[in-house]
Amino acid sequence: MQQLAIFGGTFDPVHWGHLLVAQAALYQVPLEKVIWVPSGNPPHKKAVSFEHRLEMLQIATRENPAFTVSLVEGNRAGKSYAINTLLDLSTFYPNTHWYWIVGLDTFQTLPRWYRGHELAQMCDWLIAPRLVGGENITQSELICKQIEQQLEKKSHSIRWQFLDIPLVGVSSSLIRQRASDRSVNAIRYLVPEAVRSYITAHNLYSDNPE
Repeated sequence: MQQLAIFGGTFDPVHWGHLLVAQAALYQVPLEKVIWVPSGNPPHKKAVSFEHRLEMLQIATRENPAFTVSLVEGNRAGKSYAINTLLDLSTFYPNTHWYWIVGLDTFQTLPRWYRGHELAQMCDWLIAPRLVGGENITQSELICKQIEQQLEKKSHSIRWQFLDIPLVGVSSSLIRQRASDRSVNAIRYLVPEAVRSYITAHNLYSDNPE
């Protein structure tokens, strides 16, 4: 049975922090691949087009043969739910033990996801710690154990572990803010150089007030 991980997100834009998380998953767990799944057009946040985010993601991951980018979210009409993503990918990758890479903040919301209690048992969860000053791994573990207890109360189990990653204080919102200054050097070393060139060439985020 092969072992694959799903790494979903808006990736607006993808940056070195995302790449470090995915590489940590490959190093820590015997995975064949990390499948990057950019969200379609998320209704809860403003994002550049799926096509731009997809292209930047493909640029950023193309040199790593263990990374692959899926169009499963972009091709789906209407609301997109995580459990549907897993079920759709399972048709392309049968006989698979699934892992799901997620940040701690997102993992906290799992019990509220559509069919989240069911999804919790369908894969192992690889959790990227929160990049907040002063918060230690013990505090993060308490948060995860609270989620585990919430699920257990409804007779659902979950398997999770933290990813051991360098703490890099970079976020997509920071990059969008800096890119809005239209300085060619504003986001240097925050994203892969080819992604920075793409953002500059297409004048992305220049009108983003965030």
